[in-house]
Amino acid sequence: MEDNKEKKIHRTANPGDVISQQPQSIEEKSQQQAVNAPDITGDQIEVPTYFVVEEPDGEKKALHHVKDAEEISDVIREARVDEEGNRQWW
Repeated sequence: MEDNKEKKIHRTANPGDVISQQPQSIEEKSQQQAVNAPDITGDQIEVPTYFVVEEPDGEKKALHHVKDAEEISDVIREARVDEEGNRQWW
């Protein structure tokens, strides 16, 4: 006999990649992890679901590690290092 309760369906190979249908704050998104598991060597691998970046105008933005991968790459390319080795993001 089948259970009539709604089943969770993940449309990705990794449940941590799923984007919530409910609105979430940047703080909530920053706490989510796409991966938190050991790799084949036993090292613990942690990958955030969202990368929080700060725009030059000070606005914070949460970028999804899969959906927004190209934008994340653009942000990294914009990074600069000053004479003291400190990163400057714009």
